[in-house]
Amino acid sequence: MSQVSASLSLSLSLASRPFKRVRSSIQQGWARLLIVPALAISSVSPGAETWEDPAPPKVAELSKPAVEEAQPNDRVTFRSPPKPLHPEAVVADWPRFLGPTDDAQSPETHLLSEFPEDGPTIVWEMDKGTGYTSPVIVGDRLVLFDRLGDEEVIDCLDPETGDRYWQDAYPVEYTDRYGFSNGPRASAVIDNEKVYTLGVTSVLSCLDLASGQLIWRRNLMEEFERASFFFGHGSCPLIYEGKIIVPLGTDDQLSVAAFDALTGKLVWGTKHEWNASYASPIVTELQGKPRLLVFQGGESDPATGGLLCINPEDGTLLDAFPWRPDKYESVNSATPLPVGNNQVFLTSSYQKGGVLLKLNEELRWEALWKAPEFGMHWMTPIEIDGHLYGFRGRNEPDAWLASYDIETGVENWREDLEWTIPLESGRDYRMKYLRGSLLHADGRTYALGELGSLGILELSPEGVKSLDRAQLFLARSTWSLPVLHRGLLYVSQHERDMTGKRPRLICYDLRAE
Repeated sequence: MSQVSASLSLSLSLASRPFKRVRSSIQQGWARLLIVPALAISSVSPGAETWEDPAPPKVAELSKPAVEEAQPNDRVTFRSPPKPLHPEAVVADWPRFLGPTDDAQSPETHLLSEFPEDGPTIVWEMDKGTGYTSPVIVGDRLVLFDRLGDEEVIDCLDPETGDRYWQDAYPVEYTDRYGFSNGPRASAVIDNEKVYTLGVTSVLSCLDLASGQLIWRRNLMEEFERASFFFGHGSCPLIYEGKIIVPLGTDDQLSVAAFDALTGKLVWGTKHEWNASYASPIVTELQGKPRLLVFQGGESDPATGGLLCINPEDGTLLDAFPWRPDKYESVNSATPLPVGNNQVFLTSSYQKGGVLLKLNEELRWEALWKAPEFGMHWMTPIEIDGHLYGFRGRNEPDAWLASYDIETGVENWREDLEWTIPLESGRDYRMKYLRGSLLHADGRTYALGELGSLGILELSPEGVKSLDRAQLFLARSTWSLPVLHRGLLYVSQHERDMTGKRPRLICYDLRAE
């Protein structure tokens, strides 16, 4: 695995996606399915497993008052106030990595359909530490999780100014063995007035959103016989009905663990040989009931992994579908995407590709079709009106944008968008989105390329139309999905740009008049 592709696998963690997601069958629109033989299913032991908690954390009683006013933040440079929010604008919180509906889509409206001549206006920017996370936002609180020096840091900020409400930090020792970022891979999660973070060394924390007080913290790497990771612990936890669910993987096959969200105590565990990957778990309704989907596939030799279907109430394993590249240094990174009626789309890079699964009435996975050319390194594809869209490809040169028909599994089209930008040297530089990210809102799709390009696209089964494009900065490793909240777009720049500017979190004004 190349250095670039390895780092990408980190950002997969960003696939920071916690929280319940129940998709309605309204998003279907097909009656015919192309059936192909299902892959072999790994053996499943019925019934929930019983696990003893080796070190329940001490829970602190809330004693600190809420921080009512944010204070100036010395890491922030304020540029320009945003335009007023349109009076008819629909807005939504962004409490987890993939957004309010866990599919990189937002109901927000009255957004820019084209950029100003010099690109979108910067509202504020903040020097950030190492890591591959995005911010999460609920109301007037933005939470960013990164690493500064020898500490993992949780910052709570005002989303429109960057001013700080509070900060929490704890020491961390981690050096990536492949030479990539040594910061966290999993974005924070906000739920029920609490903030949850999972650090690169498996430190799991719960803090009060209003005051920043630590409620509980535990070190899963020290407390459990945790299996090793290629790039540290990377999948985002999931909050569901009072439980925080964490893909784990231990020497005694504790594959998935659920902890009480208020106390941090182990509630249940799912036993399986597959270790944590860098995809984040979700809950969706399949065959009439909520099902927990965990796409596993971390470090193991030989490489093993796939999709676990679990009862989220007690951790009972219902079925396991193998889907993992054969290569040892490979990972599963993209979050499972529920589509249609009892169906889930999986995708993985390293010459593996995508597969559409259906959970049948016997609660077993069936493979409906496979798409060997539609393997995404870490991006979770988006679904619009029965069609999939995503940037596939393991490395920069073999990445392109493609679309697939969900009903048939047939590729609609593929397009390797290309353009040039002028450099200060006077030369033109050829640009592509490469392994980009897609965010759909207000009837259009915003594409963030891994070198800092932001485009506005119109996607359909017939093709892609580029409506506008801006070069936000020129820096590698721009792998985190941008965040949309109240008409403002937040982009994480993870490496220095060509002008020498440090990694930043940048807030752009995307509000239309």
